[in-house]
Amino acid sequence: MKKIKIPVNEPLLKGNEKKYVLSCLRDGYISSSGSLVKKFEDKFSQRLKRKYGISVSNGTAALQIAFEALKIKKGDEVILPSFTIISCILPVIRAKAKPVLIDSDPVTWNMNVDQIEKKISKKTKLIIVPHIYGLPVNMEPLMKIAKKFKIKVIEDTAEVLGLKYKKKECGTFGDISTFSFYANKHITTGEGGMIVTNDKNISERCKSLRNICFNNERRFMHHELGWNYRFTNIQSAIGLAQLEKLNNFIIKKRKIGKIYTNAFKKIESFNLPFDKSKYAKNIFWIYGIVLNKKSKLNVSQFMKRLRNKGIETRNFFWPLHKQPVLKKMGYFKNLKLPVSENLAKNGFYIPSGLALSNKQQQYVIKIIKEIAS
Repeated sequence: MKKIKIPVNEPLLKGNEKKYVLSCLRDGYISSSGSLVKKFEDKFSQRLKRKYGISVSNGTAALQIAFEALKIKKGDEVILPSFTIISCILPVIRAKAKPVLIDSDPVTWNMNVDQIEKKISKKTKLIIVPHIYGLPVNMEPLMKIAKKFKIKVIEDTAEVLGLKYKKKECGTFGDISTFSFYANKHITTGEGGMIVTNDKNISERCKSLRNICFNNERRFMHHELGWNYRFTNIQSAIGLAQLEKLNNFIIKKRKIGKIYTNAFKKIESFNLPFDKSKYAKNIFWIYGIVLNKKSKLNVSQFMKRLRNKGIETRNFFWPLHKQPVLKKMGYFKNLKLPVSENLAKNGFYIPSGLALSNKQQQYVIKIIKEIAS
């Protein structure tokens, strides 16, 4: 009998992806010079009602270029949460700026906005704000703090494209906002990312930095160091088709989340994500589970049992202040952030991709109930 295999995430490519990609191949425009790149940038930024969209090769590249565009210098302080992907801190470390970490809110799993102001100093120049796993950071008080102290904001919206904070879309708050189109995101281009902003100067600088700082005077003469983080016409073709289906994808993600919550709400050995907060309705980029003291199993044991039944899972993020590479470099000595540590130690997520069938989801539910009983 063939072993069941349910991936933690599988993209849905059943729209115009093939049609648009074949058009690229027929025209011969497959690199970053194709017309669909600009078309995708425009449609994406219009969706968010932002003036400028700059496509890049991936979400990490988007964060790097956004950071560089703001000209953060050595010794400047940058506030960000510990419970996030390491991509958020990479440009901070490479610029020799000082990362200042914030613990998480135990309910939303996002950075605890109430802790930000006391971490601000005269050297604080930037707050990096990643929305985590499907609920947004509480942006209204955060933006008031940023305005009060004249601090720039990079909003990392990789996991919540299409989510609204109150009545405003995430990705519209930051001086710069970044997105990822990796295969597990709400829309995918395989790899890829986007930067959006309303600032023309920031936009032009981002375009230059992603294109190894070519200039109009003489193409191969460079006055600044940049990166080759360009986006391709083929990726744009896929992105345009995916963007057409975004609203449907959001509906399906929320349906998956609702089915899991209804199935698991009586299980006492783990905590579930909130369906909604005071300011947003969960978009369920992933469906996470956090084991509590009533669980007879630890995360590794629980995940192993699921894997033995053909169900793929993923650990939650490992907090930045516990990352071996950063500790080796001398960062975050004796720092304790208990909520981030608990989420990392006891959290994992289960299959919740757009291609997940109802039959597969019911199987996942059945097995989890058996293991948790």
